[in-house]
Amino acid sequence: MEIRYIDTENALDEANALVVGMRRVALDIEAAGFHRYDDRLSLVQLTAGPVTFLLDPFTLPLDEFLRPVLEDPGVEIVMHGSDYDLRLLDRDLSIRPQNLFDTQVAATLLGQQGIGLAALLERYFGVKLSKKFQRADWAQRPIPPEMREYAARDTMHLEELADLLGGELNERGRMAWAEEEFEELRKIRFSEPRVEDPVARVKAARDMDPVEVARLREALAWRDGIARERDRAPFRVAHDGVLVSVARQNPDTVDALSGIQGLNGNLARGEGDALVERFALINQLPEEELVPYPRPPRGSGRGRPDPEVEERFLRLKEVRNRLAGELGLDRGTLLPNSLLQSLAEVPPDSLEAMADVEGMRRWQIEVAGPQLLDSLRTPASGDG
Repeated sequence: MEIRYIDTENALDEANALVVGMRRVALDIEAAGFHRYDDRLSLVQLTAGPVTFLLDPFTLPLDEFLRPVLEDPGVEIVMHGSDYDLRLLDRDLSIRPQNLFDTQVAATLLGQQGIGLAALLERYFGVKLSKKFQRADWAQRPIPPEMREYAARDTMHLEELADLLGGELNERGRMAWAEEEFEELRKIRFSEPRVEDPVARVKAARDMDPVEVARLREALAWRDGIARERDRAPFRVAHDGVLVSVARQNPDTVDALSGIQGLNGNLARGEGDALVERFALINQLPEEELVPYPRPPRGSGRGRPDPEVEERFLRLKEVRNRLAGELGLDRGTLLPNSLLQSLAEVPPDSLEAMADVEGMRRWQIEVAGPQLLDSLRTPASGDG
């Protein structure tokens, strides 16, 4: 397999000449979120026939090159665990692949125990993928030759793997299941994460008093500003646990701040003045102006479930578990608990009504629908 790193217009034109007319390609994406402030798209691996192209999105207009290929319904795009990559393609390049085959989804629907790419390649081809660069910084330039080869291995076997998994799906009558799941993947779009109070993501904050929570909130904002300016992942500036200690210890000088265990002394001395000043302002606030840890309003939880709903859920779960065992599928793959809960809360009275339940797939109804309906029709204990 030939590997070509593409970071010039001329090389991209040559790649385009080789890719045009292909009816199938394999695709993967590397992002930079583990090292950088955001998870920007940092490398695109595209295997087309005997060549794997490593495409540099920092120097090239990859949308112009990739869109005609990835959005052509006549070109099958083989990916592995595509959900996250599809969101990045949508966000960063406004590209939405039309004809997908996801080898992870295929392996899941076959009931495979190890569905990671490394496990599948070793099982089917005896190929062992190194984990050396799993958390590498793909935004660095130049990308070392060793990392390029590592990246190429993510796509160079995908087409052959798809052939083998597709054959097994056909043999077991499950290809229609996979096609429906691939169609759902095609609908994936990027959406901005919900804005929330940053302290809600820090478990230790639940046990802090309001002034400590307020100081922690300021410490998180301080870290975020530094991380953005330095283009570093926030946890690489300071871990959450260190900021919890800072908020609790309430340092009133830069020297006191730099003495807190786990906090980088250079960071404290270079950037700490602003945080100490923010703490001083918070410490002067009256208690009624402090914003405590965000807790859900009283009565907003689900509370104790209705006994009839709970009983229906348990009956549905029993059916699901039995069928999953017979089919050799993970229980959550066949029907996740959230879907069972929806069926229990508003029981459908027919397969047609079941099809209207959000998240319900046609293949799930074909496999389990009649048994689920029978379970819902079973009188609850104590009924006459």
